[in-house]
Amino acid sequence: MKRPQGTDSRGLVLGFSAYFLWGLFPLYFMLLARSGAFEIVAYRVLCSLVFCLLGIAVTRRWSGLNRVLKSRRAVFSLAAAGLLVSLNWTLYVWGVNNGHAIDASLGYFINPLVSAALGVVVLGETMRPAQWIAFAISTVAVVVLVVGYGSVPWVALGVAATFGLYGLIKKQVGAGVPALPGLVIETSAASPFAMGYLIWLGVIGANTVHLDAYGLLVGLTGPVTAIPLLLFASAAARIPLSTIGMLQYVAPILQFLVGWLVIGEQMPPARWLGFVIIWLAVGVFIVDALIYGRRARRRQSDAGRVLVGQ
Repeated sequence: MKRPQGTDSRGLVLGFSAYFLWGLFPLYFMLLARSGAFEIVAYRVLCSLVFCLLGIAVTRRWSGLNRVLKSRRAVFSLAAAGLLVSLNWTLYVWGVNNGHAIDASLGYFINPLVSAALGVVVLGETMRPAQWIAFAISTVAVVVLVVGYGSVPWVALGVAATFGLYGLIKKQVGAGVPALPGLVIETSAASPFAMGYLIWLGVIGANTVHLDAYGLLVGLTGPVTAIPLLLFASAAARIPLSTIGMLQYVAPILQFLVGWLVIGEQMPPARWLGFVIIWLAVGVFIVDALIYGRRARRRQSDAGRVLVGQ
């Protein structure tokens, strides 16, 4: 008998593992601090492409990649997604290595709210009243942070906007594109820019990565990028989207704790106030999602009983 989707403990472990690894990213990128964000991301793009191509070769999934390549719409959409996620990576790495790891975590806290807003503006979706309240509260939080700091938290807003747009494109492409072939196309689109930048660094003698232990550490950006994504893809196929929605906050919570407790970034009162307001917005968002999901399951259950009764 097929088990209900929500009872798949393996899927829960896979999903938690993906977000746990994403939450520890600041610790890894801190080790690459001698390189600039653009150089790190350039290597990340190229190493991810090589790792994914090796993965497809080992698992013999060339047919899946060929199917995606036959769809011009999917290829162009994934190429755009690849450029957006590369920009997201650049903002994130720059933030971590320049004293803004906590701001980067803030971006991922507000990303679900940005995604909901994009759904309304671009896809014509409707937000429930509680979602509008959460969005309004998050706007207040941004204003508090701006007033408290005297400047716009552009790292947080940039991270949230680029990843929100990335998610929007991936949603429009659809779930029919497997994670590995999709990532191959995304990184392929960004690879010419990455390669060009690294060649330029080499010509001017500004490259910081060589064939040494540090170069090996940079080379790990490939599996470091791909493994959590593949874990996430496996989890998404096993557990409900509502569960994924709850798990996604594991990463920014860990990133926040790393930035505050490990990196030692300052949390003055204005910053604490802004974060508390954001967490209030996230709490409203989560409670609404839980209530809506429970009601949806109840309606499905009632509909099933009616059909059985007929």
